[in-house]
Amino acid sequence: PRERLRRNLELPEVSERDVVRHYTRLSQLNFAVDTAFYPLGSCTMKYNPKVNEVVARLPGFAQIHPYQDPATVQGALQLMYELQQYLGEIAGLPAVSLQPAAGAQGELSGMLMVRAHHLSRGDLGRRVVIVPDSAHGTNPATATMCGYEVVPIPSDARGNIDLGLLRARVDKSVAALMITNPNTLGLFEEHIQEVNQAVHRAGGLVYGDGANMNALLGIAQPGRLGFDILHFNLHKTFSTPHGGGGPGAGALAVSRELEPYLPVPLTARRAPGAGREGEQYYLDYDRPQSIGKVCTFYGNFGNLVRAYAYIRSQGPQGLRAVSEHAVLNANYLLSQLRDTYEVPYDRACLHEFVLSGRRQAEHGVRTLDIAKRLLDFGFYAPTIYFPLIVEEALMIEPTETESRETLDAFAAALHQIAREAEEEPQALRSAPHRAPTRRLDEVGAARRPNLRWRAASGLKPQG
Repeated sequence: PRERLRRNLELPEVSERDVVRHYTRLSQLNFAVDTAFYPLGSCTMKYNPKVNEVVARLPGFAQIHPYQDPATVQGALQLMYELQQYLGEIAGLPAVSLQPAAGAQGELSGMLMVRAHHLSRGDLGRRVVIVPDSAHGTNPATATMCGYEVVPIPSDARGNIDLGLLRARVDKSVAALMITNPNTLGLFEEHIQEVNQAVHRAGGLVYGDGANMNALLGIAQPGRLGFDILHFNLHKTFSTPHGGGGPGAGALAVSRELEPYLPVPLTARRAPGAGREGEQYYLDYDRPQSIGKVCTFYGNFGNLVRAYAYIRSQGPQGLRAVSEHAVLNANYLLSQLRDTYEVPYDRACLHEFVLSGRRQAEHGVRTLDIAKRLLDFGFYAPTIYFPLIVEEALMIEPTETESRETLDAFAAALHQIAREAEEEPQALRSAPHRAPTRRLDEVGAARRPNLRWRAASGLKPQG
């Protein structure tokens, strides 16, 4: 209606051609794993096979609705049920929920289950969660959100959680240990079974942050190592899309003892002939001890489809090869760089490793400068300044999908940057030089973002 029309909106008048060119140009400026090497440590920016996208777009998956009667979506429910079984087998834990929509939400759900478990036993004095200093940053945040006091335990000289200090701290006040294995140094916890046994002897539970399962597929099952709970990051381990804050999926695997507390619904299967005609799979809400729902509907279904397709296409031998190649690539790259950059914990890594830029800092070059200079070579920068226990940290994860040629080129770039740090450090401090934009005021962009288009001064929009 005319009375609802507004003529005072300062919107640009542009043609379809200009809009298409504008956004196409922006897309060409984006850096993505489809365009170049993306060695972002801890975040596992691995290549996403395009066949997974094809499968996720099949009408039977992409065009169904969560309010449909379960009898009409049996294929989707079968996929969810089988994915639960696969993830449980990979984890070595018998029960799985696909509800959490991200790894962090999987963490929160798992720790809520820890709390529900202790409360159901009348064990009200457990107020402490132990977190190693090599843990993911979300771990202490999650424990705090669940009302627990976080007690950090430092790493020993080899990058493991200090077993002696842990044993001295574990008592009846401890609800759980939250531990990442391999940890954020890219190292396998050498005494993981002794660590878990110490916690269990005191009546606590062991929460496993499964973000680094990319290193363990088909090789080690966390459940057999003593973990009670494990969340998966499907975007890290099973090749679903990653970045931009979503979409995510953080499936949760738990022991039989903790199964009653899993978020609802779980996808279940009836024996043939036991249910309505034609309906074999159903959504199970009849779980009175459940912590409840943690996500709208049934989880991030599109990513569940992608993860299922990835697991089925790889098979058991292929999944093991994924981890073997990820570990091989990381150790190969580490061997190329250990003489140029400091290695704070110099032993064999798993799928990622952490270097330090302390040698380069002696020439006035920060790790940030190294990261910015890498952009000029066509590589995305690795994670920097994390984990916090390593000064001037560079956290590098090559993933299993990169070729030896790519790894050699990346190592050569880092060698050249190290020479530049000694010979012309100012060139690093002003990098990048060939990127679409020069070095940005990142703090200002975060605190004072400019998110709106405004008409130029003196211009009036056309009526």
